[in-house]
Amino acid sequence: MNNQDPIADMLTRIRNANRVGRRMVLVPRSKVCIGIAHVLKDEGYIEEFDVIEDTAQGQIRIKLKYQSNGDKVIHALDRSSKPGCRQYRKVTDMPKVLNGMGISIVSTSKGVMSDRKAIESNVGGELICTVS
Repeated sequence: MNNQDPIADMLTRIRNANRVGRRMVLVPRSKVCIGIAHVLKDEGYIEEFDVIEDTAQGQIRIKLKYQSNGDKVIHALDRSSKPGCRQYRKVTDMPKVLNGMGISIVSTSKGVMSDRKAIESNVGGELICTVS
């Protein structure tokens, strides 16, 4: 299957699995998707992920995180920059998601990172998505 937008595919798979209460989700592997998974793990939105190698592209197995009472940790996962309309932000223009309660994921020249780390590193970049 030829997928034109692997980031949107990854976010949709996570969003759908989260809605129905699944514990695991598989997404096609790419460098950007691995970077997004690293950020989600570091910020506490997923438990863990691992890369499954196979003869084709490979996959990323993501273990979703839920609270002890079964509530979802990820409430909203929205794509910001799209292939037809890229959104770039300076370090001074990073959006606040839920007044700092959520995060933005940014693709910078130093790799994929959260908005907090981008501000610490003083770099801007393409605003991939917001998570709350």
